[in-house]
This record gives sequence, C-alpha cells and structure tokens, in this order.
Amino acid sequence: MTEITAKTDDRSRLRVILAASIGSALEWYDFFLYGTAAALVFGELFFPKSDPVVGTLLAFLTFGVGFVVRPLGGILFGIMGDRFGRKPVLVATLLMIGVGTTLIGLLPTYAQIGFWAPTLLVAMRVVQGLGAGAEYGGAVIFLVENAPPKHRGFWGSFAPLGVSVGNLLAAGAFALVTLLPREDLMSWGWRIPFLASFLLIMVGIYVRLRITETPVFTEAVVARGKVERNPAMEALKRHPRNFFVVLGARLAENGLGYLFPVFGLSYVITTLGVPRSDALSALMLAFVIELFTIVGFATLSDRIGRRPVYMFGALAGIAWAFPFFWLVGTKEWIWITVAFIGARAVVTAAMFGPQAAYFAELFPPQRRFAGFAFARELGSLLAGGPAPFVAAALVAWSGSWWPVACYATLLAGLTALAIWSGPETYEESITVDNTSDGRMNAATAAVPQHAT
Repeated sequence: MTEITAKTDDRSRLRVILAASIGSALEWYDFFLYGTAAALVFGELFFPKSDPVVGTLLAFLTFGVGFVVRPLGGILFGIMGDRFGRKPVLVATLLMIGVGTTLIGLLPTYAQIGFWAPTLLVAMRVVQGLGAGAEYGGAVIFLVENAPPKHRGFWGSFAPLGVSVGNLLAAGAFALVTLLPREDLMSWGWRIPFLASFLLIMVGIYVRLRITETPVFTEAVVARGKVERNPAMEALKRHPRNFFVVLGARLAENGLGYLFPVFGLSYVITTLGVPRSDALSALMLAFVIELFTIVGFATLSDRIGRRPVYMFGALAGIAWAFPFFWLVGTKEWIWITVAFIGARAVVTAAMFGPQAAYFAELFPPQRRFAGFAFARELGSLLAGGPAPFVAAALVAWSGSWWPVACYATLLAGLTALAIWSGPETYEESITVDNTSDGRMNAATAAVPQHAT
C-alpha cells in the first residue's frame, strides 16, 4: 500500500499552531485565573465568616472541585473526540470553560446572598472543570497529529506553551487590578479579569472554527473503520501500563505546577507578608522565562527521547523542594524570583515540555483522545487539585513550610518512578496501534506519519 502524504503550507501550519496554542492559552487563562483569585481575594469575598487561614483553605478547596470533575470531562469529551473528531471537542471545551469563567465575574458575594454565593461559585467551577478535562488533551493531539514525525515534541510544545501564556495572562490581569485601592479591588476590581474572558474566548472560537480535522483521525481512524464505542475503557483495559505511566507522570508536573505558583503565591503574600505586587511580578517573570524553556525541553526530547528529559524534571523537583522555601523565606524580591524561576522554568518546564508528545504517543489513534484525557485528568485529581489545599493545611497544622517541601519531594519521587517504568516513544509511529493487542502486518499498517 502506498504511503499517504499530506502537504501543509506555511499558512496551514500557522493556523494549526494558533488554533491549539491560542485557544489553550485563553482557556487556561480562565482556569488559572480562579487559582490566583482563590489565593488573593476569594477567601474574604465568599467565606467571610471564617478566619483568614480557614477562608483561604476553603477557597483552595473550591479550587480543587474543578479537578474532581476533570476526569469526568476527560472521559466524556475524550470519547467524543475519538468517535466524532478532535475539532468539535476543541470548540465545545472552549465554550464551556469560557461561560463558567464569565459567570464567575457576575456572581454576587457572600455579603449579598449568603451561602448561595459559595454554592454558585462551586457550580461555575464544575463547569470550568468539565471543559478543562479535555481541553489540553485535545490541543496536544491536534498539534501532534499534524506534526512532522521527527518534530512532534517541538510541535506539541505549543499546547503547554499556551498554558503558560494563560498562566501569565491570569497573573498579569490580577497584578493590574491589585493596583486599585483595596476597597475598589474587593468591590468590583476582581471581576474585571473574569469578565474579560468573554471577549478572549470569542477570539479562540473564531480561530478554532477555521481549522480542519487532523489527517491521523480521518485517515487512520475513520477511513479504516477504527472508531470504537468506548475508547476510554478500551485504553484502560488494553494499555494499563501506559495509562498508569501517564497518571504517575502527572503527579509532580501537575502537583508542583500548582503547588508553587498557587499555594506559593498565597504563602509568600499571606504568611510571609510580602507585598502582592512584588510576589506577582516575581511569578510573572518566572512564567515569561518558562515560555522559552518549555519549547527548549520539548525540542531536546525530539533528539534524546521523552523519558530522559522528563526524568530530569522530576529529579529537579526533588532537588528544588527545600531550596524554594529557603529562598522565599528571605523575603527579598530577587530570591523570591529565583525560587519561582527554578520551580516553573526548570522543574515544571522540563516535565511539561516533552509531556505533550509523550502522552499522545502512548496511545493508538483510535483511543488517543480518551486515553490521554482520562489518564491525565485522573492524575490532576490526585495531584494538582489537592496540592494547594494540602499545602495550606500542612502549614496550618505544623506552623512551618517543611512538611510542604516533603510533600513536593514525594510527588516528584513518584513521578520519577513512573517515568523509569515507562516506555520510550519518540521514534514510534502515531498512526498505528503497535501494542501487543493491536499488532498489524506490514500491509494493514501502511498508514504513515503525516508528512509536511
């Protein structure tokens, strides 16, 4: 059977990258915006009868609600993505999280409607979480399935790059509104970043509606009759090792990815008493540097493999856990900045960069979206969602930061173990099922990598 090729001009390549990275940036701006607000204002606005520590804990607990429903979103939209295509799911997830975020900006506070305020806040967080459960996986798969075979790491990095841009936008938005007088910030200023989401999401929808379906899905799944009724359960049943590699690999990347910028931001401001503007500017600088290191680590994984780069990030997480708190404990802006740069631009970036292509390569095309999203978001539930709450609870219990550093070390160690036990994938085909249950002979496995 002759090789199928698909020529992609520069304009089409740019459209693919923009659809995934810009949409991902806008969507994760919404998701991370909640985490920043939880660290800075939600405790007082929605849980005012609690003391400041309990209020922050409750705000972080509602932050974790989004992670509870993310695996459900991963299963639901992952199945849809493997059955009906990657494009419609990318549009649907963007709409869901955008609506949830915009409505948060319109919510009355506890002072206005009492317990209904945190109840509605949790409801909007659920809507956000369902959409986020498949957003990142869809963006990654769209990029990787359009990428040249030897550059999947580089192409895939534009999805995590979008996440980092969204993180930066969220921190920047709150950095601007915190310049307002405190009374204005707490009365109406905090709403502006959430309401701005509506306009940003419209841009993302416009971009995503202009893309076409990936060639891997149309040629290797639909054309060959590989569409399955329940690809999520098939991924778990037929690829248990890879499923649990994804889950374990998420523990440090996602746990530390939220622990340091979300809990760390709250710890520096609330516990150490560092001014909000100083803490936010340090975190934003780390996010800017991370934009470059994510692409660098992803590109390196195209040359030496996904596992060595990912393993470096996990081991760096172990090495950085205690120094992070030593540095922020100085209360000096320069050392706080170094702490956040090490945590985000090195530790998280080294895992986040190669992760996109690695996770996509671990599953065959007919189960890729569901397997990727389900396993990844289950890891989010175990790591990213609880991380800020657990860290805040550990500080409240012990009165010190060292249990949090031990917690970070544990997450990074478990991830290192998962990566050590996983397969290498960077030279394998992503158009056929090469696992033991899906071996094909040369004739039936002739759908090639998408060439550009």
